[in-house]
Amino acid sequence: MRILGIDPGLRNMGWGIIDSAGSRLSFVANGVVHSEGADLADRLCSLHRQLTEVLREHAPQTAAVEQTFVNKDGASTLKLGQARGIALLVPAQFGLSVGEYAPNKVKKTVVGVGHASKEQIKHMVKMQLPGADVKSADAADALAIAICHAHHHKYDQLLLKTGS
Repeated sequence: MRILGIDPGLRNMGWGIIDSAGSRLSFVANGVVHSEGADLADRLCSLHRQLTEVLREHAPQTAAVEQTFVNKDGASTLKLGQARGIALLVPAQFGLSVGEYAPNKVKKTVVGVGHASKEQIKHMVKMQLPGADVKSADAADALAIAICHAHHHKYDQLLLKTGS
């Protein structure tokens, strides 16, 4: 299964794609889309256009997005939420199911602790995806989200099959 992980951001939206076959994960691609434009609407359109191109090029079968954490600045949280809307919308437009994961769950799944640093995440992503050329911290986070989805999606599918 080809999985797209997305780390939402209004300026920089990280994306990472992995293939999952059984317990084996392999690196496909990663990068960052950068918003362009003077106003919020233009920036959101730019993110939509670029993320759409990523999906067209790599044809993932499922996607996962990091949930937004609420910070002290309400305006910043709202803008991040709008970018997150693009991150949810684009895969949905391609007919993909989209998993959502809290940042601590992603970190705990990939690193083993829920409060891992960006460097720890990047290091563990490279360990779990040999040969991965991680473009940035945002892309590393996106790959971590994809890894998290690979592990939890399999578990969820097992539960559905067993009826538990």
